[in-house]
Amino acid sequence: MFHVASLIRHLLTLAFACVLFSAGISSGGEIQTEPSWPTGSQVAAEEPSPRFLLVKQERAGASRYPIIVRDLRTWSTADGTRLVLDLNHKTSFSETHLRNPDRVLIEVNNAILGKSSRQRVSGGTIPQSFQIAQSRPRVVSITLTRNQNSRYKVFSLDNPDRLVIDITQRPKDQIRQIGETSATSPQAPAVPLPTPPAIPSPTVTEPARPLAPKPASPVQTIVIDPGHGGKDPGTIGQHGTTEKEVTLKVGLLLKSLLSTVPNTRVLMTRERDAFIELEDRAKFANGKDADLFISIHVNSHPHKGVRGLEIYHFGEAKDQRALEVAARENGTPLNNTGVGWEYIVADLLTSKKIEHSQELAWTAKQAMVTNLNGRYSTIDHGVKTAPFYVLRFTTMPSILAEIAFMSNPAEEEQMRSQPFLAHIAESIFEGVKTYLHTNPPR
Repeated sequence: MFHVASLIRHLLTLAFACVLFSAGISSGGEIQTEPSWPTGSQVAAEEPSPRFLLVKQERAGASRYPIIVRDLRTWSTADGTRLVLDLNHKTSFSETHLRNPDRVLIEVNNAILGKSSRQRVSGGTIPQSFQIAQSRPRVVSITLTRNQNSRYKVFSLDNPDRLVIDITQRPKDQIRQIGETSATSPQAPAVPLPTPPAIPSPTVTEPARPLAPKPASPVQTIVIDPGHGGKDPGTIGQHGTTEKEVTLKVGLLLKSLLSTVPNTRVLMTRERDAFIELEDRAKFANGKDADLFISIHVNSHPHKGVRGLEIYHFGEAKDQRALEVAARENGTPLNNTGVGWEYIVADLLTSKKIEHSQELAWTAKQAMVTNLNGRYSTIDHGVKTAPFYVLRFTTMPSILAEIAFMSNPAEEEQMRSQPFLAHIAESIFEGVKTYLHTNPPR
């Protein structure tokens, strides 16, 4: 009987321990919980990687992770100021007009200021016309100070995701007309004055003075640079197709398309099969005071299966492949790209050129992928940076387009086809048009 009672007590003790274990209570009596996730302010300070964000979103379930404003960039011209918010993902925004004084409140939803953005705001480097704050835990607000002569525009761009805010001033003649109209509109119609007596005309007729011409719209100059030429054939395909002939054909087609854009002057570094030094190509564009520089090339790879397109703007090569492409196009050994990176670091390009080159590269690449994928099966190798000579020593926004791989037999065959080259030119043209739409000539 004693043994039976003892056995029952042991069984009850074991059952109770199992209940405690399943409830998450340790032997010390403390409740075991899941580790806590960081708060919104901690997230803003740490800016975790996308993988960490995904894990947290799965564990938290209900709340969507906030968008991070990675950086804030501004620049000003005589006509206005632009603010760019660099985002890690696309998000929505709202606009509210405020009075007394006249302001515009732009709220970026589900967003937080990253570390770099907070430093720029606290450091006072943002123009006074933009008041930026983390107004609520997941709302970044930008308040624009306005006057009757200013206007603003807000729009988003992708690849990479950005929010752009422009404040511009109306032309003086337009401001005067607006002021005159508003001042005279409430008044009653003026009583017509009596007609003065006619004054006899002079016997000697004087030639009529021509009216002053209207101020011309700003003309933008675009330089197209077909790679290689003359004694330098560039890369050669297995059927004998040369890079120099492909780039010239695409360049001439692109010139014809860009020439249809109003107030645009289109020039080429070469319009025939001629050898032009890289230095002379850059000097030509700089001497013509060009606004954009577009260099056209054809790619190559040791593996014949590699195909597709990629767009470069100036910068340090991020991988061995980009360095190899730059060395080939610069015509230098792999260990010497012909640019002198140490010198370049000491003599950095203006931030405006770098930013505009990056934007031009992304819009051109996106247009090419969108337009070509509807007709051909192309591969998007993205936007990259490398120390190309012609991109370094030109003073305007500049890109280098590697339109296809000559080493790929199928793409070489396509490049022997005029329709394919025409589609390449049309795709670059669409990208340049998109860029010019958001960056009109000043």
